[in-house]
Amino acid sequence: MSTTSTGSSSRRRGAPQYLDGVPADADAVRATLARLGVRPNARWGQSFLTDPFVADAEAALVARAPGPRILEIGGGLGALTAALLRRGLGPVTVLEKDRRLADHLRGTFGDRIALAVGDALVVDLPPAEVVVGNLPYSVATPILLRLLAGRVPRVVVLLQEEVAQRLAAGPDSKEYGRLAIAARLYGSVELFRPVPASAFEPRPKVGSRLLVHTARAGDLPVPSVDRFERLVRDLFSARRKQLGNLLPRVHGLRDRPAALARRAGWPDDWAHRRPENLAPEAYFALARAIDATV
Repeated sequence: MSTTSTGSSSRRRGAPQYLDGVPADADAVRATLARLGVRPNARWGQSFLTDPFVADAEAALVARAPGPRILEIGGGLGALTAALLRRGLGPVTVLEKDRRLADHLRGTFGDRIALAVGDALVVDLPPAEVVVGNLPYSVATPILLRLLAGRVPRVVVLLQEEVAQRLAAGPDSKEYGRLAIAARLYGSVELFRPVPASAFEPRPKVGSRLLVHTARAGDLPVPSVDRFERLVRDLFSARRKQLGNLLPRVHGLRDRPAALARRAGWPDDWAHRRPENLAPEAYFALARAIDATV
């Protein structure tokens, strides 16, 4: 596992603190939100970053991207945007769903950024070599999966710790499942240093972690993503059962699971293993074996 220092901003007493015109502590975040008439959306799990050291650590991961174009999802009050600009990165396009926050970002950064208003789950995303964002907990997974399916070369996100662990999990762990296999289908995952709840306002109930996904070069290792996703979903829907009982139940495989497992190079004892015991590559190979016999 790779790590990067996120540091920690000290808690100051007195007036709210700002850095480059952006809130840099909880008091400044609360004051700015009140001025804008914005109340954090608890249903979205919406919190705002207060620690500039975390924003700078995230920007440092963006700086390793293969190209200059950056898309930031969810600009919020601009903590991450400011960190990107301090490093001279860009051009930067910021996508913000809330028009009040978008107006705030426009007033703070002017023509140093391109600004788009919309929902990252539905709008057409501008092309970029790297997408970065501190994603609200309630929508982080579907946004991330959309980015992976879009083959974004590098994705740098701050996620809920539990979700980050599930994305990076390997076989034989309780976190390993469909999400980890999807991440490996499209590329590779690295976890970086955890970020405490105290780095946000309002303070969430759980910690977060910086995560980087690097897209797979070349073709995907399965013939059809849709068929592969159905296969994995069917198998992991009963993850505690043995594969010898599960594989014959997959649509169309009733009479030939053993032959397909051999073609896929599965271990001889595959029938006594559970879905969580096989690596993503084993499922990629099974998908290719199935496709070759259709």
